[in-house]
Amino acid sequence: MQRPRRDSRPVQVGPVQIGGKAPISVQTMTVSKTYKVKETLAEIAQLEEAGADIIRVAVPRPEDAEALPDIVQGTSMPIVADIHFNHTYALKAIEAGVAKVRINPGNIGKEEWEREVLLAAKEAGTPIRIGVNGGSLERDILDKYGYPQPEALLESALRHIEICARHGFEDIVISVKHSDVFYMIQSYRLLAKHTNFPLHLGVTESGSFKVGTIKSSIGIGALLADGIGDTIRVSLATQSVKEVETAHAILKSLRLGRPGVNVIACPTCGRLNGDLFSIVEEVETAVSARKFEKDLTVALMGCAVNGPGEAQGADLGISLGRGRAHLFKQGKVVGTVPESQIVQTVLEAIEDWDPEPES
Repeated sequence: MQRPRRDSRPVQVGPVQIGGKAPISVQTMTVSKTYKVKETLAEIAQLEEAGADIIRVAVPRPEDAEALPDIVQGTSMPIVADIHFNHTYALKAIEAGVAKVRINPGNIGKEEWEREVLLAAKEAGTPIRIGVNGGSLERDILDKYGYPQPEALLESALRHIEICARHGFEDIVISVKHSDVFYMIQSYRLLAKHTNFPLHLGVTESGSFKVGTIKSSIGIGALLADGIGDTIRVSLATQSVKEVETAHAILKSLRLGRPGVNVIACPTCGRLNGDLFSIVEEVETAVSARKFEKDLTVALMGCAVNGPGEAQGADLGISLGRGRAHLFKQGKVVGTVPESQIVQTVLEAIEDWDPEPES
């Protein structure tokens, strides 16, 4: 079944289209200091390998702005310059040829400075993300609402959309990020009703790998399930590669991601036969390393209750018994495998996957 998507305008970020029903793109941000060009380019290469579509770099210092031409020229990835406080860094980023500029309306300063950035971006054909953040709203809006409520984030976003409109600039992506998952979801739902610009989803300051993954999965996943969102960034206090991997897992769980192997496993209980924990971990690790592009579901099941039914409902599957497992392919048992050979057999079955033609 085709999942309904909110209609949004297309915005081109280098070779990647955001919005306009394009596939949902995955973004992340480098941890390296941008002025350390070699380190930053090495991290960008790792993120590209992990599956990032767009990569953002921080530009808090003059030396970071000066390094942008080398960063842009040193990779084929679309680079986004992340700008706070100093609008002149945005101007330098545009001049350096970045694929997009992110500005924070809560701290970019005077409207004439924003106007200067918009005019430069318009002339260069550089899109801009208006990145509203619950932690850095404009003072007058924060005073009005007393707390960064969804309505406050919406007002900030609409204010700067109007500024863009006054200067004839429409090549924008919008985000209204919040560290509170409930407020984040409500903010994006409000914004989606008021504009057709593409939306960049994210729970900001979400926390550690474990907690942040849970918060991001709920916040981003709830909106994507509603058809809201055109590009996503999972913000985690861990390695940037983990952000990319987690983002792709969220998309895959909603059938919105790239083709790839989806591994499912049964909840464990006292009926479990064999070492399912190790089997699941080994299969997931191998699948991730081999980067299979085959779009199929593999079920790893631990008993004879849930096992056969779930395994038969998947493309490939195993159901553990005592010291062995049944191997299923498209609902049919095709063999019995000793427990010691399960991982190897599953990987070979994925490698050799050729679906049976429908009768």
